[in-house]
Amino acid sequence: MQKPSSRLALVAAGVTVVLWASAFVSIRSAGAAYSPGALALGRLLSGVLVLGAVLLVRREGLPPRAAWPGIAVSGLLWFGVYMVVLNWGEQEVDAGTAAMVVNVGPILIALLGARFLGESLPPRLLAGMAVSFAGAVTVGLSMSRDSAGGHASVLGVALCLLAAVAYAGGVVAQKPALAHGSALQVTTFGCLVGAVACLPFAGQLAGEVGRAPLSATLNMVYLGVFPTALAFTTWAYALARTTAGRMGATTYAVPALVVLLAWAFLGELPGPLTLAGGALCLAGVAVSRSRPWSSEATGTAEST
Repeated sequence: MQKPSSRLALVAAGVTVVLWASAFVSIRSAGAAYSPGALALGRLLSGVLVLGAVLLVRREGLPPRAAWPGIAVSGLLWFGVYMVVLNWGEQEVDAGTAAMVVNVGPILIALLGARFLGESLPPRLLAGMAVSFAGAVTVGLSMSRDSAGGHASVLGVALCLLAAVAYAGGVVAQKPALAHGSALQVTTFGCLVGAVACLPFAGQLAGEVGRAPLSATLNMVYLGVFPTALAFTTWAYALARTTAGRMGATTYAVPALVVLLAWAFLGELPGPLTLAGGALCLAGVAVSRSRPWSSEATGTAEST
């Protein structure tokens, strides 16, 4: 039987996946009015304001010194580089190609976690990731085929691959920081580091916010409050209680949820191939998490 803390971690991971999936719908709206760097900065500033307010209310203060290396690296790579290059990449390739390339990330997380964090690579995790990756490729191919303006420039593919590498590096760097600081501390200051790194785009943001429609600005704020402030905090909470590899595998549920959200909110009816790919994504996540959360503690900081 799972411990209460393990069940809470599983719920936290679920909240993260749902909110990250919703981000793709919001990015589509906000990205039409904001350039990649400006959108990333606006999102991060919104997130920092919310996280900073919660941090003050909870009186958690600054994280311990030992947590700062991981916070700095994850903030620069994940909150900074990842958000900018992904926004840029999605302007250069269609959504299907972006989904396929970025979903290399969980595989890189598992490999980097094994190399630098001493995490194990159990057969169920590897099998689940293989199934989910096949599903992500299927979703990506179907979306590319159905997109009227589908295209895949070399620059766009390179940017999405860079986003995947930055995402994986950020997750692996964040894991040790969570052994010293709380999920809220690590997320808040990681977001702050990312915002500082994106300050060169402040001029673009100031100019574009006056011209952007209200809906785009509201979507940018939504991205900062929910998929960033809330979802990154619940992610950090869950990551502190399992391996980086298993958390990375969980995000393979995102493509399936994106398909459903696009269907519900954008009226984009998925085809049979897209639905099949989404089902594979979810099946792979189920396989990778088929054992109790608390049973796989090698190289992790399981709660007691």
